Amino acid sequence: MTNDAGHCPVSTPPRGRALRRTTTSLLAVVLPALSLATALAAAAPPARYEPNWDSLRDIPVPAWFDDAKFGILIHWGVYSVAGFSSGYNYAEHFPQFMYRTGDGSRNPAEHAAFLQQRFGAAPPDFGYKDLVPLFRAERFDPAAWTGLFRRAGARYVILTGEHHDGFALWDSALTPWNAVQQGPRKDLVGLLGTAVRDAGLKYGVSFHRERHYWFFAQERSLGGTPHAAIAEEIRRQPAAASLYGPFQFSADFMEDYLQRWREITDRYHPDFMWIDGFASKSEEQWALWRKYGARLVADYLNQAAARKQDVYFNNKGRNETNWPRPDGLGCREADNLTFEQVGAKWQNPATLGRSYGYSFEEEKNDDYKTPTELIHLLCDVVSKNGNLLLNIGPRADGTIPEGMERRLLAIGRWLAINGEAIYGTRPWKKFGEGLATAPPQGASRRRPEQPINGIRFTAGQDAVYAILLEWPADGKISLQSFASGAGLLTGAPTAVTLLGHAQPLKWSRTADGLRVELPAEKPCESAFVLKIAH
Repeated sequence: MTNDAGHCPVSTPPRGRALRRTTTSLLAVVLPALSLATALAAAAPPARYEPNWDSLRDIPVPAWFDDAKFGILIHWGVYSVAGFSSGYNYAEHFPQFMYRTGDGSRNPAEHAAFLQQRFGAAPPDFGYKDLVPLFRAERFDPAAWTGLFRRAGARYVILTGEHHDGFALWDSALTPWNAVQQGPRKDLVGLLGTAVRDAGLKYGVSFHRERHYWFFAQERSLGGTPHAAIAEEIRRQPAAASLYGPFQFSADFMEDYLQRWREITDRYHPDFMWIDGFASKSEEQWALWRKYGARLVADYLNQAAARKQDVYFNNKGRNETNWPRPDGLGCREADNLTFEQVGAKWQNPATLGRSYGYSFEEEKNDDYKTPTELIHLLCDVVSKNGNLLLNIGPRADGTIPEGMERRLLAIGRWLAINGEAIYGTRPWKKFGEGLATAPPQGASRRRPEQPINGIRFTAGQDAVYAILLEWPADGKISLQSFASGAGLLTGAPTAVTLLGHAQPLKWSRTADGLRVELPAEKPCESAFVLKIAH
């Protein structure tokens, strides 16, 4: 039945029943909403960290990172097109030194001659911006890269998302100078991340923009004025200003810095945040960097906590620390870092040769550390509570030099036999004995001394591993740290075995040491692991 207006008539119930019905209706709506709000509040964890350094102390080391021990760092970008370094070793710093004057070993005249020979012109007629279209990554195969890393025994991979040059390897909405809009025309960060995680490895992204404001400026480590050739390039092509600049360090620069990193975290959820070392001559700039750094770290950790993702980050830079110490605020890190003691968690981002970015000269001369040097370095780092983050520098086309591949595969073969002495271990009561070091040819901070002729220790759940860095000539070894009177081993040894060797060994323990007779044949190359069960 309808009324004259064409609507159904509404009957009016008694007042009490109407009130009860209204109350019941409200409860039917409000209670589920309250329950949903309560559930959502419970599901979304509160922010664990505030953007200040007191709140950020004592951040736990994720078990996956502590167990992994070995990762791959990748320096790859527009600078890989040149593959050139002169005097300073780091080919990824080619962009700044092709313009910089007043530094004898880095005179741009040498770079200009290289550019003239290779590309037929030099700045301002041919500048760094003109290398961007030549960075094509046309042979980049992320699955092949990942397969190589797995065979090498790496457990995590970190790709350079943006280096000091300001070119982003992801699809950024904040700069047109990115790998999707220019150069390769593909999301390199995303493609590699998918392949790495499909292979069961952890994935991180490194971010180096903190030095960009002075990278193309006349005032190194300060910023302010672009080089004359760059200013002329910008006059001719104004769009280049957003690649080379800005040239001042400011709150606006740091806001942009944070937003770029936020793009990476929002899209790729990196397991590790790798921030390069800030470098400035200004205390005022350092204070601003530290202020925004607290926001950077807190935001990253809180985002990950909301996803229930265990993440970590490095601590690199001034006096080997970007962030205030003490130990515990990210893993300590510096280029080719070494220690002579066991300490808080740290990481060595080590070069295969002298450069992080691709170097044509290093490839041509096979000028990389030997497999034995690299395996010894891994054992030394792990024995002292560190991780080895071994760097490679692919070519601009996306291929990895054969000399790099060969060394990675040699590490993988060694780990296939001896990995239980590395993965998941922790430092023992001392890191080694019989210590000695020797400088390789051309030893320097970027290619430091390597351990030789010594023994490194790691600890498993029910065993200690003694890693012999050299096979004794007489086939016999005495481990003084395991002597009956040394007091270091909990309980007496119950078995001594050689990893990769199936037969039992002859051994005895005296007040002088644990004496072991080794077999006639080595089970592997480079380093040899005795497992002392107890």
